[in-house]
Amino acid sequence: MYSVNPLKKAVLVALALCSSIILPTVNAATWTINYPRPIDDTDARAQYPIALLKLALDKTGVNYELRPSDRILLTSKALRQLRENREVNVVWSMTDSQREKELTPIRIPIAKGLIGLRVFVINQNKKAKFNDVLSLTDMRKLVPIQGEEWPDTKILQANGFNVFTVPEFREAYNMIKQGKGDFFPRSVMEVKAELEVEGRRNSLYLEPSMALYYPTAMYYFVSSSNKTLANLIETGLNRAIDDGSFDALFESTYSPILESLGVNERKIFTLENPLLPIETPLTNSALWFKPTTDASKE
Repeated sequence: MYSVNPLKKAVLVALALCSSIILPTVNAATWTINYPRPIDDTDARAQYPIALLKLALDKTGVNYELRPSDRILLTSKALRQLRENREVNVVWSMTDSQREKELTPIRIPIAKGLIGLRVFVINQNKKAKFNDVLSLTDMRKLVPIQGEEWPDTKILQANGFNVFTVPEFREAYNMIKQGKGDFFPRSVMEVKAELEVEGRRNSLYLEPSMALYYPTAMYYFVSSSNKTLANLIETGLNRAIDDGSFDALFESTYSPILESLGVNERKIFTLENPLLPIETPLTNSALWFKPTTDASKE
């Protein structure tokens, strides 16, 4: 009869015991993932990124808990905290080369590039200025308002605009109400929710006939030291793309908004984006939204 070496038998028993102890522990482990707390719990701009992040994590099968940071973190502050491994583990933000050097991007545009499709919040008293805009050259004569640290500011400047900058986006709305600057370009993702908060009183007006477009992406970013989380999110997003649930969430969220803004009827002026990293997956058309209106480009 075949007999097992006592030492080998002891090792096999120990391994079996370890397996019975370790595997349930791993399977039961919970990832706690902190994201930037929005300005308030009803902030519609944060609802889609959070919903998509949940969808991606669900696709991986891991146990997780998503938590907002203890305090409100606007994008610039959230990115600084992420670089320092403090308060948050993941931030969604428009990309540029500097951010991709300092952090780890998951290079799947979470809103198919809609962050670069911009309509204009203006002061009602300045409507007439836009009647004379027939070309990008005409558009450059107007002064846009943008945030000091936003990639958009550098993109507009690189395309010949004289940009008026402010510390954060609420102040930009105040400037428009006061008649300073000419227009506040806001992503089609953001503008409806923001105008609901700001109200259409105080001379705010959404210009109805034109838009700017520049190729760019909003990504999930994680700390450069957290490759495991980056791989987890990327795996989940790719699975959601493959089974169609990514597109379903995108369409249910943004199709009504795009229709209400009349995107396909607007004259769209296309800008170059010199900040766009070469790794941006522009050739994968499935990852991008393209308006049906021909972009006006000089």
